[in-house]
Amino acid sequence: MNAAGFPLLSLLTFLPLLGAGILLFVRGDEQVVAANARWTALWTSLITFGLSLILWFQFDKTTADFQFVERLDWMPEFGLGYHMGVDGISVLFVLLATALTPLCILSSWEAIQSRVREYMMAFLILETMMIGMFSSLDMVMFYIFFEGVLIPMFLIIGVWGGARRVYAAYKLFLYTLLGSLLMLLALLALWYAAGTTYIPALFELRIAPHVQVWLFLAFFASFAVKVPMWPVHTWLPDAHVEAPTAGSVILAGVLLKMGAYGFLRFSLPLLPQAVEWFAPLIFALSVIAVVYTSLVALAQEDMKKLIAYSSVAHMGIVTIGIFTMNHQGISGAIFQMLSHGVVSGALFLCVGVLYDRVHSREILRYGGVAKIMPVYAAVFMLFTMGSVALPGTAGFPGEFLVIVGAWHASPWVAVGAATGMILGAAYMLWLYRRVIFSKITRDDLRVLLDLSPREVVTFAPLIVLTLWMGLYPSSFFSFFEVSVAALVTRHEAAMALPRLAGM
Repeated sequence: MNAAGFPLLSLLTFLPLLGAGILLFVRGDEQVVAANARWTALWTSLITFGLSLILWFQFDKTTADFQFVERLDWMPEFGLGYHMGVDGISVLFVLLATALTPLCILSSWEAIQSRVREYMMAFLILETMMIGMFSSLDMVMFYIFFEGVLIPMFLIIGVWGGARRVYAAYKLFLYTLLGSLLMLLALLALWYAAGTTYIPALFELRIAPHVQVWLFLAFFASFAVKVPMWPVHTWLPDAHVEAPTAGSVILAGVLLKMGAYGFLRFSLPLLPQAVEWFAPLIFALSVIAVVYTSLVALAQEDMKKLIAYSSVAHMGIVTIGIFTMNHQGISGAIFQMLSHGVVSGALFLCVGVLYDRVHSREILRYGGVAKIMPVYAAVFMLFTMGSVALPGTAGFPGEFLVIVGAWHASPWVAVGAATGMILGAAYMLWLYRRVIFSKITRDDLRVLLDLSPREVVTFAPLIVLTLWMGLYPSSFFSFFEVSVAALVTRHEAAMALPRLAGM
């Protein structure tokens, strides 16, 4: 139990799993089962989101300590236990996961017509894994949830995806699993050295510099694929293109943040000297990702693939910010992760709206959409501006702070990050002009209907968040400001007094 005597994080984590279990007992013909599955999944995700708002309102922003902590000894003789808790860095990612899940279910309301019950179960199980991963304070629990995400995502892509869904699903699974096995070895080494799997206790562990190098590489093998960083990013465009719309939303919105979160939770506090040594390599790979994938995005003819490559570029900005190891860079990286989760998820929903009507993602297939779907065109415009970091939208504060932090670390890195913003404006405005403002080239586009009430409800929270985060970013920065300051202070102290004791 936590200090308040109520296991809120456990309830948040396992309520979606309970909803998935209830779906097993739904009976009736196919249409009845599908309808009940949709409503059960929606209400379960909405209740979960409502409970997560308690974290927002009761979170103490003045401390860097973990809050809502739950501890239960499982195998105390081996240092294993059930430990849950959130700090200023993880609490907002829990909220992001619980906010996007009901929107994903709404967006799938009519798009998914086969095996609806199984599809909704997969999404609820995925929500449990996401919340559990961000809330875990135990290494073993973290690894279970971190890898558990792969199973429902594999099924969502492999069963309900496009023509090459099986190839994309296996590529996702194999890429991420291989790196995670190396991370498991690093976790076992830490367990052997510390005698516990409790993550806050590991922060006090003194690790010899040469050992830090090997541990960093093991963590990097897993987190870099999850981000994904160049050149291990090739699984992402295939996964996005073949995934159903909601699968792309949750993949870009939450799952891509898992690798960057791993860097923040493990690499930075545990391996400060290795972080300093490998930072130039991370900067180089990140700048290549920002520039190269932005240029690749300019050459795309598929809307989904263009946005997928833009995600790699934006996550390159995130890794630059994390490894600047200063307050501006890390704060900007965290905010960029949150804003990218909102904006990129919304962009994939925008593509899904057109795909549901025309069944094509080819840019050349469209034109003049603003004349027949003006509300949709305005919504798409807002999220396009958010993606290119227009001041006043969610994309600007994070990217601006990352560039400021990168300038303190290396002006050349800052220039590389800023180049990504310029190229981002190029490919997103090119996409928007071709789809929205060019001439109507096909008669079947003239009969398209504008956004339905369900689609308006789906987009409305994302519109509010995009403007809220752009106009009032301090309401989000205040959550993780103290935690980031503590992380930077810990790193600076560790570098001033190197950890000489071995494991």
